[in-house]
Amino acid sequence: MSFRSLIQEMRDEFGSISRHSLRSRSHRGGGGAPRVAAVGPAEAAAMQQSCWAQLPPELLREVLVRIEESEVWWPSRRDVVACAGVCRSWRGITKEIVRVPEASGKLTFPISLKQPGPRDGTLKCFIRRNRTTQTYYLYIGLTEALADDGKFLLAARKCRKPTCTDYLISLDMSDMSKGSNTYIGKLRSNFLGTKFTVYDAHPPYDGAVVSKSRSARVVGLNQVSPRVPAGNYPVSHISYELNVLGARGPRRMNCIMDSIPTSAVQEGGKAPTQTEFPLSGLDSFPSISFFRSKSARIDSATSQLSTQKEEKLVLKNKSPRWHEQLQCWCLNFRGRVTVASVKNFQLVASDENGPTNQEQDKVILQFGKIGKDLFTMDYRYPISAFQSFAICLSSFDTKIACAG
Repeated sequence: MSFRSLIQEMRDEFGSISRHSLRSRSHRGGGGAPRVAAVGPAEAAAMQQSCWAQLPPELLREVLVRIEESEVWWPSRRDVVACAGVCRSWRGITKEIVRVPEASGKLTFPISLKQPGPRDGTLKCFIRRNRTTQTYYLYIGLTEALADDGKFLLAARKCRKPTCTDYLISLDMSDMSKGSNTYIGKLRSNFLGTKFTVYDAHPPYDGAVVSKSRSARVVGLNQVSPRVPAGNYPVSHISYELNVLGARGPRRMNCIMDSIPTSAVQEGGKAPTQTEFPLSGLDSFPSISFFRSKSARIDSATSQLSTQKEEKLVLKNKSPRWHEQLQCWCLNFRGRVTVASVKNFQLVASDENGPTNQEQDKVILQFGKIGKDLFTMDYRYPISAFQSFAICLSSFDTKIACAG
């Protein structure tokens, strides 16, 4: 039997167990959505008795390493996720093998969306907008094309209020309510649409201060234990300055990253890295796996200490140049943006504490239009996909004082 056939047989066996587990949960939960619960005794026994669960640790590690190295991108990357949901021993080895996006440049598990992007290169994503439902969907590209079928990452829904606007961000494109298990944060704007705050539903680092004191949060119809640190943790403040040139001039953005120190963009600098979602119930759900990495935990601890002592990272939009022949403001998006729009921007780190206040050349986040309701979003270290998506959502909001 070939190695690939062996892996396929293994996936089929445990895939049938996972599907049976999901069906049984759905029936127990009645007409509503399936509840997040632990694997039943029958399913757990089947997993433990399987020949694949009893592989010697050395052979098992070799198998999982080969899978992780061969399935480098989606959709084949789902094989790595499937292996992590087999049993406890498989999960333990998988979480040691899979590296954070900062080092690997890959998005594997949902927690990857809260971790900083790669140091070398960017992760190329795109956003689809639905004007009718006022929803936004983030995908990561599967090919070199500007947009393709993509791998779904995050979804957001716009909610207007009398004095502000909220964009609720979720891991589930079909449920973007704040009471959902998959709610991970939000973007809130002021009435004029010139100032925004990005809130993380989970603490971005140890000691993070929640903006509203809440002892517990309701998830669906179940009360979550008060020990679960869920709430509104401000991680970024975004402001748009008054555009004195009107529609002819580019927008001026300023992003203060509350949870990232200025040193993170310097050589050897560190940014806080979330290692797990603090929702213990989700840890046992086979289709949504959350893992803690030893190396990430060490990096995170170092970053958390420095964040509290150092200045916060400030991102500003890269200054465009006026093109005489085209009679417009231009930026070099390296082929990733094809339609001129006031929403297009590139964010770079600004050394506000330096003597010359000179902006850096390395683009950390860029966003631009490629179709009527289609936009590219490319990001890199030290910000995450969640933070990048939230910042890009602020560009969609109507800005009364900024001429668009």
